[in-house]
Amino acid sequence: MPLLRVRVDSDLGTARRVLQLHQEGRSHHESRESAREQVWRQGRTPAGDPVFVGVTNGRRHVQLLYDVEVHPDTTS
Repeated sequence: MPLLRVRVDSDLGTARRVLQLHQEGRSHHESRESAREQVWRQGRTPAGDPVFVGVTNGRRHVQLLYDVEVHPDTTS
């Protein structure tokens, strides 16, 4: 299955919390759901749960990075 990398807007405090949870082997439910919704908005169908891969480097405009497996496009 192809992977789609999505960016979820965040604030610095939330980004730190998500990173901390990831390092503890846990996940941040709200940002995972936001990543899943982003995939749907891009017209793709998620095939699995979003996987946290990191945080962008920024002070004001921080984004959370998620990889999401998506179903391949089908054409008729």
